[in-house]
Amino acid sequence: MLPSHGMRILVATRPVDFRKGHDGLAALVQSALKEDPFAGTVFVFRAKRADRLKILFWDGTGLVMAYKRLEETTFAWPTIRDGVMTLNRAQYEALFSGLDWRKVRALEARKPAAAE
Repeated sequence: MLPSHGMRILVATRPVDFRKGHDGLAALVQSALKEDPFAGTVFVFRAKRADRLKILFWDGTGLVMAYKRLEETTFAWPTIRDGVMTLNRAQYEALFSGLDWRKVRALEARKPAAAE
């Protein structure tokens, strides 16, 4: 479940109730995070147990939710506080794989002014 390049990825830094489904998480995005759950942004949620995450995003036809549980380790989560933080695609891929996303830096390349 990899977002396309340029897609916004937001991590809710406070753990959520993992009994919530599509509609419950979408309502949480609107009320607590003050974001639009139907804008195409990928929202990542953590459980109280650091070995679980849920992902919610609108794909243009419906809400998609994914759930992942690591078997032998935990995810590297940001400090618990209110609000959200942004990840780039490389950091998201590391987080989803169970790696420490804080050690990942995406290469940034400037768009060429002209083709050679």
